[in-house]
Amino acid sequence: MPVNTDRTANRRPADGRSLVSAFVGYAVLIFSALVFLYPFVIQIANSFKTEPDATANPLSPIPHPVSLAGYDRVFFGTDLPLWLGNSLLVTIIVTIGRVFFDSLAGYALARLRFRGRRAMFGTIVAIIAVPGVVLFIPKFLVLNQLGMYDSYSALILPVIVDAAGVFIMKQFFDSIPVSVEEAARIDGAGVFRTFWSVVLPMGRPALITLTIMSFQGTWNEFPHSLVAVQSPSLFTLPRGLADLVSGSLGVGTQYPLKLGAAVLATIPVAIIFVVFQRYFIRGANEGAEKG
Repeated sequence: MPVNTDRTANRRPADGRSLVSAFVGYAVLIFSALVFLYPFVIQIANSFKTEPDATANPLSPIPHPVSLAGYDRVFFGTDLPLWLGNSLLVTIIVTIGRVFFDSLAGYALARLRFRGRRAMFGTIVAIIAVPGVVLFIPKFLVLNQLGMYDSYSALILPVIVDAAGVFIMKQFFDSIPVSVEEAARIDGAGVFRTFWSVVLPMGRPALITLTIMSFQGTWNEFPHSLVAVQSPSLFTLPRGLADLVSGSLGVGTQYPLKLGAAVLATIPVAIIFVVFQRYFIRGANEGAEKG
């Protein structure tokens, strides 16, 4: 049986182009991954170096020799345990508060009909667009006038509700069929019971996404702590690390100590993201499909 040589000839160049495109695509992805990951490799490597080695070879990914002196100084020569405790306390309270209050506000904006609802939602969207640096002085003035400045309440209360979180939850609740809630009301459930027992469990992907974002954002929050507290006993981890970088420990680069502290600060967020990664991606995909 004769072979169609024209079709075979056309297929080979196409297959060759596909292989070249795939090779170029993977090469670009690998290069981008290396560029993105290399700073983290350098951070970890320098945390295990001696002071002279880190100063002489800061970009080398291999410690020579390997030393734990930097971590020893981090734990026993700084207030890192105190900063970790403050950050953990603030982050847990703020994350729980944001998940609860953002969900309540999002549900109210999505389901309850009241005067000014559209204007309120528009205000929330507008707040998201406001740069945080613009609010530094107003935040300080409000905290000072209310007598909250330089306290745990100053670290927690102003950030316990997040406009972006309200927006995310409102958009998610809009995608849930109203018929589900109507069936619950027929069974005698009130508004809050319907929200808590019926609607909220359906919002698991959005809740996990909000939890990850709130935990990461609060754990890494530096500007707010800058205007909320000044006592070293109230420093959170980002504020304490900034104090280290600014030279509070004296002369010298002290790369192992500073980068060791940075590695320890990264671990909790990395663990949270790795554990909940599949839920985070699933929630983002579902949100994109519903949008």
